[in-house]
Amino acid sequence: MAENALLKYVFTTRTTVSDQDKFDLSAATRRTRMRQIVSIARKHGLPGSITPVEFRAMLEDLGPSFVKIGQTLSTQSDILPQPYCDELRKLQADSDPLPFDEMLAALDEQYGAGRRREVFAEIDSTPLGSASLAQVHRARLVTGEDVAIKVQRPGVRETMALDIEIMRNLVGRLGRFVKDDQLVDLQGVVEEMWATFLKETNFCEEASNLEEFARNNADCVYVAVPKVYKQYCNEYVLVMEYVEGVPIGHAGELRRRGYDLEEIGTKLLDNYASQILDQGFFHADPHPGNILIRGGQIVYIDLGLMGRLDATDRADFGAMVKAVGLRDSAGLSDALMRFAVKVDESKVNYPQFLEQLDDIIGKYATEDVASIDIAAFLAEVLAVTRASHVTLPSSVTNVSRGVITVEGTVAPYLHDQSIISIINRHVLEKSDPASEAKQLMEDVARGTVSSGRGLMQAATYSGQALKMLTRGQLRINTEVIGSDNLFRGMSLIFTRVTLALIIMGLFIGSSMLALSPLEPKLLGVPALAFLGFAAAVVLSIWVFVSILRSGSRF
Repeated sequence: MAENALLKYVFTTRTTVSDQDKFDLSAATRRTRMRQIVSIARKHGLPGSITPVEFRAMLEDLGPSFVKIGQTLSTQSDILPQPYCDELRKLQADSDPLPFDEMLAALDEQYGAGRRREVFAEIDSTPLGSASLAQVHRARLVTGEDVAIKVQRPGVRETMALDIEIMRNLVGRLGRFVKDDQLVDLQGVVEEMWATFLKETNFCEEASNLEEFARNNADCVYVAVPKVYKQYCNEYVLVMEYVEGVPIGHAGELRRRGYDLEEIGTKLLDNYASQILDQGFFHADPHPGNILIRGGQIVYIDLGLMGRLDATDRADFGAMVKAVGLRDSAGLSDALMRFAVKVDESKVNYPQFLEQLDDIIGKYATEDVASIDIAAFLAEVLAVTRASHVTLPSSVTNVSRGVITVEGTVAPYLHDQSIISIINRHVLEKSDPASEAKQLMEDVARGTVSSGRGLMQAATYSGQALKMLTRGQLRINTEVIGSDNLFRGMSLIFTRVTLALIIMGLFIGSSMLALSPLEPKLLGVPALAFLGFAAAVVLSIWVFVSILRSGSRF
């Protein structure tokens, strides 16, 4: 019965026509997928207690969407107990490989059998890597270049689209019954998952990312990305240069080859800080499997998930980190408010917001900048802004995930530096008079443009208002901030005063009736007087309990 109710929630919600056509998100397919999800969850013991190992195995069986969720949750110890986080980190490892003949069939479906042989002279049957979304094989082009072919697993894109659509529909349905700010956050998370899914499963997007990243880092001699062969790429296939390097996590092999691990860690963090603060285009998933060391270079691979920050967001993010380093809680507050895309003025408790930021500054500024736990710091900042009805842009999620991941990647190689100390150094180095003057001019320019637009809007609105005034159509609505709470409180006071008068009247009237000889009698007093006393007592108890529940004090 419960399963049928859940299915009804899922497949009756509308989806866009374009999404339905592209991914077949019809009610029937959503119903079928939902049954699969419920069946797999039951197989692993849900509803009920579930061990960390079972939880990981369940996410693997549910498919790539849930594997992605598990990878994200593996870094969220504030959401899941640590044993679960430790187990979910295993989801970063390779998945079971797709049989080679199935991989060739998927490639032929995109190229055509004849076309595949015209492009590739040979393809190695042993995969270089096998993830939940795609599989990578080494190959050689007919022109002689060594390449890596990334082929999307058949059907995986459609399944992921169904899973996210089911989540979106469930959240949308819950929104009709649950009026909670946390649900709004959940809707934002689901929509961000959808946007990320569209980018990460479109390999044309990744091909463009590789080219843009290469251009941005052309002057950095120790950073590289594989060359992309865009003429052979489409949404489901990516062909790029084969990189034969050592994964950054293989410390022993790197030492054997003569690399200085501390130098690798420092350069990686320095470049990553530059990606965020200078370029505004950064690798959003820099875990050890996505970074290789080759010929003295740090080579980023798998650029399917990238983050972007515009000039204003980069400046505000840098100001946040600088504020922590300088123990400036007011600066942190200002940067967060500028960074925010939405501030609910009617709900923000500014004194409490500033007090919570003071606590964060007090907690983390007492430590050396290099020893700050960036994951905990960002988690607390996000929690405070969310609770204070200050909405930060979705890009902050990618920044947070990226800096936490890259710091974890190089943590074994560095003992006196961290990503936040590197970022802080970048910010301070750019704070010379010339740079500050340039930044000031940019701020003035942005402010002038914003003010100009505001003046144009004001002129338009003024013209409309004057036209309505001359026609007698202008009405003015006023609102006193906080008036709802004021009127609600006054209404409650009047209600209680009215009830008190009624109770007093009942007591006085019943006392007068108690002296009369009216019949019948209860407990020696006239029944009417008894009922009056009883009603007065009940009302008195109800008012007293109401006052206690509302938290009022006498």
